Amino acid sequence: MKRILVQMRMTIDVPDGLGQQAMHRASQRGCTFTALVVEGLHRVLAETPPESVPLLPTWGDGTGKVLVDLSDRDAVYEVLNSDGLR
Repeated sequence: MKRILVQMRMTIDVPDGLGQQAMHRASQRGCTFTALVVEGLHRVLAETPPESVPLLPTWGDGTGKVLVDLSDRDAVYEVLNSDGLR
């Protein structure tokens, strides 16, 4: 049975400073940027995930009414961009 090598091509956005550091480190190690990223992904994916992720807090007006759910990015932006207090 033949083994087929499957690879996924991706584009990622990396902050300039981080990308430069990674390129420099890859050069020091004598490997490619891709090899460095793949090694980093293997390390992160080998870590044991936390048992539970704490919920982000919500904030209300004292009556129990929630003004914005901090886990909802769009709702936070809407409040931040609004013209007045609610």
